[in-house]
Amino acid sequence: MAELSRETILQALRAVRDPQGGSDIVSDGLVKGVVCKDGHVGFSIEVSPERGESAEPLRLAAEKAIYDVHGVLSVTAVLTSHVEGGPGAKSSAEAAPARAPRQSPQRATPDGVLSVVAVASGKGGVGKSTVAVNLALALQKLGLAVGLLDADIYGPSVPRMLGINQKPESADGKKLKPIEKFGIKAMSIGFLIDEETPMIWRGPMVGSALTQLLNDVAWGELDVLIVDMPPGTGDAQLTLAQKAALAGAIIVSTPQEIALVDARKGLAMFEKTNVPILGLIENMSYFESPGSNEKTFIFGEGGAKRTAEESGYPFLGDIPIYVEIRENADSGTPVVAAEPDGVAASYYLNIAEKVSRQLKRDAPAAPKIVFE
Repeated sequence: MAELSRETILQALRAVRDPQGGSDIVSDGLVKGVVCKDGHVGFSIEVSPERGESAEPLRLAAEKAIYDVHGVLSVTAVLTSHVEGGPGAKSSAEAAPARAPRQSPQRATPDGVLSVVAVASGKGGVGKSTVAVNLALALQKLGLAVGLLDADIYGPSVPRMLGINQKPESADGKKLKPIEKFGIKAMSIGFLIDEETPMIWRGPMVGSALTQLLNDVAWGELDVLIVDMPPGTGDAQLTLAQKAALAGAIIVSTPQEIALVDARKGLAMFEKTNVPILGLIENMSYFESPGSNEKTFIFGEGGAKRTAEESGYPFLGDIPIYVEIRENADSGTPVVAAEPDGVAASYYLNIAEKVSRQLKRDAPAAPKIVFE
């Protein structure tokens, strides 16, 4: 049996013919970025922008061809497009409106998941992923069945924060099994690639990969799925906001104005995509000196709380700077798992209680049965 390698994958894809091309998808130059490691295969199929999602059957055929290869455990095949030209040429995203208008796909949650909550930030470096991981663990401590999706394609940090270095498996060859750690179910693109491997993907590739990570995972029965969003308000964020039935979004920011400017952009994006705002969290709020308990507001004071009040959204709480939060995240045992009764963990638990109450409040009421 031939060794599972890049050439093995390309050979299998040569059996897939493009109905609009003259030959197979490899000979036609449609296959890009083949990655093959430990039985996990990824590649993109680059089509012209005008074909758009009408090329989905081609992607599915390519995916099936690889699943038929001996030794393949999972396949991530994504559609992307590219427009050649100079500085005035339109990107695939800009060219998209030239296609015939179509209805937006109906938003849905993955099978078995009651609520999907996005943890987002307007910019990087505010500790969003640390908040997302510890919030997920805190919700689990409250008795909820919790999943965690690391949607930060370009900088996945959940594998390191949870101390996970194994690859996910697939029982049926169609859906990946999330990896369980500390009582929660987790999935990340970082489980499938090397930590040092850069993700050089165009927007459409990212959107397709995120949709698969959300829907092609056997999450099982979950009360809530926490999604650690990429920072910013680009293609990845819009894909999730438009395609997933989000129960709400949480914005994480540090207190200084330069971070709050971007946090407000995040609020505006969710408002425009009709996603409820569960509230704002102020991370790295202050540093409390050991012994004296004197508070030093390194990044300013109360900026996220003021933004929440001005915007009319709940302020979920602040999280001070604690060395143990950083140390435990780096060691692969988040502070809520390592020291659940500690002072640092109490801040996440307080926020989790507020989030849990909002989700219960917004849940649809059970039908009443009237006997006559």
